[in-house]
Amino acid sequence: MMAKINPQNLPEHVAIIMDGNGRWAKKKAMNRVRGHEEGAESVRDIVRTSREIGIPYLTLYAFSEENWQRPKYEVQALMRLLKRFLKSELNEMIENGIRLHTIGRTSKLPESVRRAILETIEKTSRNRNMVLTIALSYGGRQEIFDAFQKIIRKIESGHVRPDEITEGLISDSLYTAGMPDPDLLIRTSGENRISNFLLWQIAYTEIYITPTLWPDFRKEEYLAAIEDFQKRERRFGATGEQIKSSG
Repeated sequence: MMAKINPQNLPEHVAIIMDGNGRWAKKKAMNRVRGHEEGAESVRDIVRTSREIGIPYLTLYAFSEENWQRPKYEVQALMRLLKRFLKSELNEMIENGIRLHTIGRTSKLPESVRRAILETIEKTSRNRNMVLTIALSYGGRQEIFDAFQKIIRKIESGHVRPDEITEGLISDSLYTAGMPDPDLLIRTSGENRISNFLLWQIAYTEIYITPTLWPDFRKEEYLAAIEDFQKRERRFGATGEQIKSSG
């Protein structure tokens, strides 16, 4: 049965740790690359569903800094799959007002992949209905490190004094500057960890963990995750009574 969600209480920003492609392929006695290919179909389905129901920001953890340690053939296959996905989805992104954004140390990606990303970003830059952010060569600790390097350079240049460093300045120095923090973080494959993803941004994020492997995670379960989110009481450090009285 399809979940029933309240369109007036949608998360503004959904982030997803897409995990389980390799295990999906192993269960079916297939090559790991086949799992990634099927995972791309889930990406397509979740992006479409997000746009359909009106999610303004969707962030997908596609390739971590640690993923560079994987076998060379698998990394190369992932890069080819990313380029193919960007090319195949460009027209639909334009038609549906979806703007592409990336976070991470993307300078480490192959040049042909960087070109494909930049081309898609440029061609979707005027879209305003939804922001699709893909985390590539991304690590949460590395993001915080890069943010502090940026702040240190501002101090050294005299643009910022040490006593002017605030949480807002730190947030504005992250890769996600200008984006709201995630309201909902979904992790597939049943792993109970956040894997160095958006460490600063998810301080008050609701977390939904499902045993479903990413290639099997489609619209119905995505809506179930949002329905679960809508049943939760988000207190941000206050008591339930305080939330109710302020509402």
